[in-house]
Amino acid sequence: MDSKVVLITGGSSGIGKAIGTFLTTKGLIVYGTARSAAKYPDFKAFKLIDLAVRDAHGPTAAVHQVLKKEGRLDILINNAGVGITGPIEETPQEAIENVFNINFYGPVRLIKAVLPQMRKQGGGLIINITSIAGYMGLPYRGYYSASKGALGLLTETLRMETKSFGIKITNIAPGDFATNIAAGRYHAPLKEDSPYKTPYGSALTSMDAHVDSGGNPEDVARKVYQVIRKANPSVHYPVGAFLQRFSLSLKRILPDKIYERLLLNHYKL
Repeated sequence: MDSKVVLITGGSSGIGKAIGTFLTTKGLIVYGTARSAAKYPDFKAFKLIDLAVRDAHGPTAAVHQVLKKEGRLDILINNAGVGITGPIEETPQEAIENVFNINFYGPVRLIKAVLPQMRKQGGGLIINITSIAGYMGLPYRGYYSASKGALGLLTETLRMETKSFGIKITNIAPGDFATNIAAGRYHAPLKEDSPYKTPYGSALTSMDAHVDSGGNPEDVARKVYQVIRKANPSVHYPVGAFLQRFSLSLKRILPDKIYERLLLNHYKL
């Protein structure tokens, strides 16, 4: 594979760092982003540049920085994201808007910034890192599911709108992986007088345990590399434990209320 130029958002840790590190070992030229690259003076895995995806002008500046140094940009990986939990009723509006600004509007800003260059080059690849949670409404993770689900649907639309330009767009949806996402996740306050106190508290404990016991982020990195090597990537690539991937098959074939019952039983609701 020739030395394609890659830009990964959220590259300083977790899945983003795993992807960047793995692609670098395969000979690709990788630029990762962090809100403040200066906070990582010892970061040597690949090049790290500043980008706050929620900044209206940050994505364009980051893309221009890569183009100035490399003259091209072949692959965009929209990986930066934030977790959020809480009852739909009790989650503060500011937190809701923040998660959509990072998980949905951030990738949209990056996509808009790279498409003109990819058209000029006659092609390119955009990989949106969504989530298996984006395929279903999960109790107390509704806003996270909605933000990732929106990005997944956008991916489907973009594939059709950009096909004639030679630009390939796909969606890689991880399940639970052992990263620091739980530590950075926004949790709506667990209120003592809340009618959701007991079930929400139980769900929080369960969610954090799933992340702590999650898979190796390098599994996602390997899937990304496989997709990069494909001449014609598929629309969706779920990555995770068997039961997490199998849950998507169940959702497709089971009646809605039966699938809902499975989720209710899983969350003990």
